[in-house]
Amino acid sequence: MTRPAPQPHAYYESNRLLAEYAEFHFGDTWYGVENFPKALAERALAAMAGKPRGKALDLGCACGRASFELAKQFDEVEGIDFSANFVHLASEMARQGSVRYPLTEEGELTSERTRSLKDMGLDACASKVSFYQGDACNLEGRFTDYDLVLAANLIDRLYKPRLFLNNIHQRINDAGILLIASPYTWMEEHTPKDEWIGGFQKDGEDYTTLDGLKEILSPNFRLIQAPEKVPFVIRETQHKFQHTLSEVTLWERLPR
Repeated sequence: MTRPAPQPHAYYESNRLLAEYAEFHFGDTWYGVENFPKALAERALAAMAGKPRGKALDLGCACGRASFELAKQFDEVEGIDFSANFVHLASEMARQGSVRYPLTEEGELTSERTRSLKDMGLDACASKVSFYQGDACNLEGRFTDYDLVLAANLIDRLYKPRLFLNNIHQRINDAGILLIASPYTWMEEHTPKDEWIGGFQKDGEDYTTLDGLKEILSPNFRLIQAPEKVPFVIRETQHKFQHTLSEVTLWERLPR
């Protein structure tokens, strides 16, 4: 039986979560942990050394920081996210150069934050970035011919991650780069258990998400460096923070 494609999860459309992610992308850093979207973009750009930098896709772009960072060196960057709220804020940042949001301090108490591209040294990048609401498992045909696809903390929130991974090579130019970052936090509320690509026993042995990635991607990609665990911190309130490790893998598109 074919499952219908889900609608954007209410969790990702809440104003509180929008503010948390706006701060995660454009705000302060905490406990010595570097800005995560920026860190991923820097790793992606380093992997592009000597390669064409025409068009990049930031898939699961959330509020768009990595898209702006990639636009430092790419001619064009497209950001796509399932959440209408995230896409609206990213587009507002591109259009106006700044965003304002209420950040939770405790309970119902909030404080206002204003963040600008100029303060981040990214104001010259706005004209090269565009944002769209979309489904990573069912992308429109026009989203193609990329030299880089960055998929940050995406695969373990997809309803059909294997479908995405089996098809993404069709969007990437030969020798292009696919960067996947994920904490591999598989949850049935986001991904049906029979769709998980790792994190379970297979034939009596532990089968990790990295095992699944290698199996699915190997026909069309080669892993170009050892996986790296990159930390990130999300501020929920002035007293509560999430500290997580996301595993980053870099894959080069094999010639057709």
